Amino acid sequence: MPRLQDRAPAREPTPYAELNTVLAHLVDGVQRRLGDNLIGVYLQGSFAIGDFTPWSDCDFIVVVERDLAPDEIPALDALHEEIHQLPCPYWRQGLEGSYVPREVLRRWSTEPRDPPGEPRGPDWGDPGMSGAPPKAYPFWHLDHGAKALVRSEHDNSQVVRWCLREKGVTLLGPPPRTLIDPVTPAMLRAEILDTIALVLKLDLEPMRLVAWQAFWVGLFCRMLHTLSTGAVWSKTASLAWAQASLDPKWRELVARAAAVRKGDEAQSGQPADPADVEATRAFARYAAEHAVSVARSHDLLERKQAARRGGFQPGGPFGGPVGGGRPGGGQFTPPPMRPGSRRGRG
Repeated sequence: MPRLQDRAPAREPTPYAELNTVLAHLVDGVQRRLGDNLIGVYLQGSFAIGDFTPWSDCDFIVVVERDLAPDEIPALDALHEEIHQLPCPYWRQGLEGSYVPREVLRRWSTEPRDPPGEPRGPDWGDPGMSGAPPKAYPFWHLDHGAKALVRSEHDNSQVVRWCLREKGVTLLGPPPRTLIDPVTPAMLRAEILDTIALVLKLDLEPMRLVAWQAFWVGLFCRMLHTLSTGAVWSKTASLAWAQASLDPKWRELVARAAAVRKGDEAQSGQPADPADVEATRAFARYAAEHAVSVARSHDLLERKQAARRGGFQPGGPFGGPVGGGRPGGGQFTPPPMRPGSRRGRG
């Protein structure tokens, strides 16, 4: 088998020439800096699922054999500083992703929670997730537009694993399906129910701008779409699904959210309509109730199917995972994009 460094990286993984230049620099740079520690480089998010636009983030995952040591980080920070100097004004700031140890990527778990020699106290706040407390293993993460890596659980989720395993774009390395165990619909449902609860605790804040208000509508549409289908979908697909599948009273609200365009400061940067703000919070309450109903129905069906097969187990989001769900809680959802700065996800 050829060494990883001998395998030719994908040079045109996206339709955007400038982004491909940025990605080629990333792949070449991590190869030089990580050497035999590098397993592979992949795209997830919208460039894997579809419906990406010239305003999308480009979400990447670098898989490593062993986690990066703090004294190895300066070389990678220098790489991301180099990328910010490339003659690609838009895409040089469009990367967002994480460096992930192979064994931690394999399946979601709360063990180990902390990297070796880097214990986090209960007062630790996740810099990539709006100060969320520690729960699972933090990767070395590059936030959108950043030049330096930070420890964050941002990409340590079932949704990211599903996207990478089922739809991931390989820039270099083995197929991602060989690195990640299957993520079942029950696992996704458990995580999404936790995420909904956390978002409601935030009271859907901030919501001062049109972009933020539309983000929350799109987020709930995506979560409900995944709950109903057991798969992860793009925002565009989920907004269309919501208009066709949810209570018609929300159709106009969802349509207005779908009409908001990333990168259009004159539109998305305007103050949110107070009526739409109130309607969005009402939609969130509806979505939370609908989500519990959908999850219960799927959970009951899976229990019956397992019992018929002679493998009944008291699982699912309402009593532990059927087929192995997400123990201990869900993924904290960070605040949405800031128009003119942080772009929206996927």
